[in-house]
Amino acid sequence: MTFTLTESLRDSISGAMENQDCVFLVDAARGILVAAEELSEDIADTDNYYALPRWESSDGYSMMEDFTSQLHQPLAQERLLETLHGGRGVFRNFKTVLKDYPEVEKKWHVFKNSRIQSYISDWYNGLREIWGLEKLDFLGEAEANLVHDDFTFRQIDFSRDKESILEQTTILPEDDITESVQAALNFLWRKQFESFDTANQRGFICHSLSEDFAGCITSAKASDTSDVAILTNLFVPESFRGLGIGSELLDMCKADLKNNGIKWLILPNIIMPETMEPLFLKAGFRKMASGYVADLQQN
Repeated sequence: MTFTLTESLRDSISGAMENQDCVFLVDAARGILVAAEELSEDIADTDNYYALPRWESSDGYSMMEDFTSQLHQPLAQERLLETLHGGRGVFRNFKTVLKDYPEVEKKWHVFKNSRIQSYISDWYNGLREIWGLEKLDFLGEAEANLVHDDFTFRQIDFSRDKESILEQTTILPEDDITESVQAALNFLWRKQFESFDTANQRGFICHSLSEDFAGCITSAKASDTSDVAILTNLFVPESFRGLGIGSELLDMCKADLKNNGIKWLILPNIIMPETMEPLFLKAGFRKMASGYVADLQQN
């Protein structure tokens, strides 16, 4: 007997897969889960009942490893890696660490749900193949826009935000440079922002729900008649990196400039960490000399 994978059944299966204390089966006739211990052995072996996709602790551990490896929040990633290599109590300790990083914890739940739902979809399509039915294309649930759930974005008001931007903006520290070189790099990065009159700049600023500064982006037209803008600042504090804030700020900036007739956005020659390069390439920029340029008409 076949059965339809309803949303309700899918949710039940998702919860049951991680239950190590009880074995559940799908009751195809009723489209629900039943505990195997409640059925006689003869009944459980009939075509009316199906075992759930196999999910063991090793699968859960691999999922945590995959999530941690792609996490771009350095502080949280370091602690999670220590937990994964810490021996006993890995699953409990992993959850404990996540509690200290609410934004990362929400990303974990989205990642985990997506992985498990994909696993269930593959299992169900395997059954459909046995039943002689075509496989279904399951559209994975789009990742929730956690950035806008946990952070606020608004256009910059330079009369009240300028000093905050100058105070917060720094270059990501490098291990192989001295403090004096680091200070000089910070000076150059801020100087680019200050070199343009704030009256000619526009941008966006991000704060956490507790009003902590979480990032900013600014740009200025190359001239009054130009269709080219120059990126004068992009900064996200270390504690908020890896949460998608930088990408969201870039997308908002590009859309705003495009709506205001700007065709090109340039990040000119400037020293910045190599770790920022993937962010610009993903946002549609291409390397040009030692800077980057994006065609806003193509993005």
